[in-house]
Amino acid sequence: MDQRPVFNVTTSLTGQRWAWRGGIAPGGDPTGRAEDELLHHLFRTRGADPADFARLKTPTLRDWLPDPAIFHDMERAAERIADAVKAGEHIIIYGDYDVDGATSAAVMIRYLRAIGGKVGHYIPDRLLEGYGPSAEALVALKQAGADLVVTVDCGTQGFAALEAARDAGLDVIVVDHHKAGTALPPAIALVNPNRLDEAPDAAAHGHLAAVGVAFLLCVALNRLLRARGVFADRDEPNLMELIDLVALGTVADVAALKGLNRAFVTQGLKVMGKRANIGIAALCDAARLSRSPVARDLGFALGPRVNAGGRVGQADLGVRLLTTHDAGEAARIAAELDRLNQERRAIEQAVTEAALGMAIEAPGCTLVAGEGWHPGVIGIVASRLKEKMNRPAIVIAVGEDGIAKGSGRSITGVDLGAAVLAAKDHGLLMAGGGHAMAAGLTVTADGIAALDAFLNERLAEAVAAATADRALSIDAAVAPRGLNAGLVDVLETAGPYGQGWSAPRIAAGPFQIVDSRIVGENHLRLQLTGPDGGRIKAMAWRQGDTDYGAALQGARGRPVHVAGRVKRDEWTGGNAVELELDDAAFAD
Repeated sequence: MDQRPVFNVTTSLTGQRWAWRGGIAPGGDPTGRAEDELLHHLFRTRGADPADFARLKTPTLRDWLPDPAIFHDMERAAERIADAVKAGEHIIIYGDYDVDGATSAAVMIRYLRAIGGKVGHYIPDRLLEGYGPSAEALVALKQAGADLVVTVDCGTQGFAALEAARDAGLDVIVVDHHKAGTALPPAIALVNPNRLDEAPDAAAHGHLAAVGVAFLLCVALNRLLRARGVFADRDEPNLMELIDLVALGTVADVAALKGLNRAFVTQGLKVMGKRANIGIAALCDAARLSRSPVARDLGFALGPRVNAGGRVGQADLGVRLLTTHDAGEAARIAAELDRLNQERRAIEQAVTEAALGMAIEAPGCTLVAGEGWHPGVIGIVASRLKEKMNRPAIVIAVGEDGIAKGSGRSITGVDLGAAVLAAKDHGLLMAGGGHAMAAGLTVTADGIAALDAFLNERLAEAVAAATADRALSIDAAVAPRGLNAGLVDVLETAGPYGQGWSAPRIAAGPFQIVDSRIVGENHLRLQLTGPDGGRIKAMAWRQGDTDYGAALQGARGRPVHVAGRVKRDEWTGGNAVELELDDAAFAD
């Protein structure tokens, strides 16, 4: 049957214009012989070079992995660690308390254990110590017998801490991905693709999460040890066994899924499906994932649970889970993280409601601050504000001592990490840093107003450009029966999808809404039928009490076109599909 739709939407229930992306005209069945045309269109509209189309279909590390030696200090870091392992020195991996930090630490620990290294870990307490290495902690580690500390997902802005470590005689290697300034802290090596002095071929990998950088360090270290003949009388570690950790950290840290990151996630999901890492397997069980995980599960099911330890529980629970070889311990830690995640959600809801009540639309950045807010949830709340206000958002928890901790999230096209570093350079912050999509900061309560003014002035132009056209980009259009499992299979070939590589948005219609109801936590579920016999379930997440949700419920019985992300219906199973609804428009 011909599945080509015939419609042209100019306005919708959300007030957005539907913009057809170039390369595929509205209409046509994007299956069968048109499969390559659709895939190439998706690659083009996501900024890929046509020369990369073939390797984008099946991203492998062989095709995408660079020579680690292109990065500043990579070989120096590998040599120092190799010498430490050979000499039996005590190595401590000092990680951040989020998922990227936990997975980065786990990658380093598991590899170092495999080559006979004497290795431990240290994860700072979010509330008591804050982000990054502290002078007190590093000096204490030295006094306790540490010979070498490797910081992961932190350290680029740790000037005072690394100076104290140097003065105490402690060697430190920094493995990070956060924005660097012109000055760098003292370290044996500082491996970070976002150093300002990186060559173009290394800087091109600035989208890597810290866990990706840590993995590249393991590759460099493995190559060095092979050259030294270390594996002549012992098995060489299988680096691919670490890729599931790299995938988890990459997606959970909202790193752009382009280039090497696509290979990390694609191959990492395959490894994860084998359940070889008993910690990740236990985490999947705690999240009630009975099938092999997909990319979105890493961000919405597994990542939040690992994060919960650092947010409202014990900071090193994630590292312990991801490095244990004891199935019983893994099950116990995973259950505790699941419990903490439920506690986190309750705290988050209360802070979100308070923050939304205070939020106003500002030219550059929505900034809210409150006393008594739990610092462990402000990053998630900032994400909620960003989604609601369609602009960068920073949420600040003010402590009783007048010191405030803030966390921010940005929108595509606006570099929040650079803005926070600029605020620090202007003397507005006690500490701060981040990357394009996320940042953290420490500020005095008296300095919040000045920070707000500075960020709004600095970001206003970039936000205006990023939000100038509230167009809803549509990748392809099909008739109702075109929303089927065959389409899902084709679209999945161009995955995984995430930050910087958006899931395709498909338009379809006309449909009639034959049923609508509120389900779960304020979600709107619709049943749609088309004149060609097509039927599908559509979900509008968190829209039960919004104007848009009310408009959808009021449209029952009227012909509508719909737009959203099509995927398999996990509850129904088989070849049934559902649409995650982004918008709808009347067809009459």
